[in-house]
Amino acid sequence: MKFVADAMVGRLAKWLRLLGFDVFYYPEIDDKQVLKIAREQDRTILTRDTGLLKHRGLKDPIFIRSDKVLCQLIEIKDRVNFLNADPVGRCALCNGKLSRVTRKEDVRTLVPDFVYHNFQDFTRCGGCGKIYWEGSHYRKFKEQVRELLKREHED
Repeated sequence: MKFVADAMVGRLAKWLRLLGFDVFYYPEIDDKQVLKIAREQDRTILTRDTGLLKHRGLKDPIFIRSDKVLCQLIEIKDRVNFLNADPVGRCALCNGKLSRVTRKEDVRTLVPDFVYHNFQDFTRCGGCGKIYWEGSHYRKFKEQVRELLKREHED
């Protein structure tokens, strides 16, 4: 499933990217651009803008009610299968595909010394080159998503 997110759901777009979903988003995106991209690229719109939903010919847009990202994920859990996402993820910044770094030495000059010496696994964005590792922020993110999925199976 591919998405285009309007300016009101930027944080959700970043979380979905980290989960492995293809989400077109940038902060200055306007409604005309959202509509154009949705139609041209066959993407589902994510929005909090009721006016955007009034346009004809949209492919099942998803209206987001909450302004809190975890609540937003809960809102869309019935429409999005989180288990079908790319397990490696996508870049939170540019939506590029992430790939595992096979040689740790390749990131030596690209990450802080502490990170290089204390972490073994890294991924790199094929678009912007950003390096990711499973630090405390990422572990907290994964735990929050695990809790969300747990709730999904209990519902």
